[in-house]
Amino acid sequence: MARYTGPKVKLSRRVGVPIADNPKHTSKRELIYPGMHGLRGRRLRDYGLRLNEKQKVRFHYSVLERQFRRYIALAGTLKGNTGEQLMRLLESRLDNVVRRAGLARTIWAARQIVVHGHVLVNGRKTDRPSCTIKPGDTITFKPGVHKLLRENMESLPGHQVPQWIETNPGELRIKAVASPTSDQIPFDINPNLIIEFYR
Repeated sequence: MARYTGPKVKLSRRVGVPIADNPKHTSKRELIYPGMHGLRGRRLRDYGLRLNEKQKVRFHYSVLERQFRRYIALAGTLKGNTGEQLMRLLESRLDNVVRRAGLARTIWAARQIVVHGHVLVNGRKTDRPSCTIKPGDTITFKPGVHKLLRENMESLPGHQVPQWIETNPGELRIKAVASPTSDQIPFDINPNLIIEFYR
């Protein structure tokens, strides 16, 4: 399975915004003054703006280009605004739902929990981070990972869980009660620029 294994903070520097809720990524100094010589000022043109917006979303959800193009194609076949459908598909990924529930600090940590086979979707073991969670689906975890998940929850005080999922911290259970909407995504993005990039 292909995945990005390079330095993660470098991704935040490249797009100029934090792609993870982590002090390394959210530090203004790290983003504005990277490296020995600081940030070179440059003005993006139309193509660069659209490319940067696309890369922000790719890095935020840890999706490679080929898979991202498949999401674009699938969003184009669904009814409604293509950009909003794209964000709904990405937000409904299993690894992202684990992150949004506050059980993992970053998308990479959530992905590892899923890939290692600790997650059960509707009682069935699921080790694919790209699995789409639909309204009514219930996510539980194997007992062996409960201690780690509780430690992760304690390290994220004040974490806001989106309204489209319900969490039961005592039982470590997540339930999707609705489909995510664009205003429930805690990430500043313009999906229409991404769609324009591929046209």
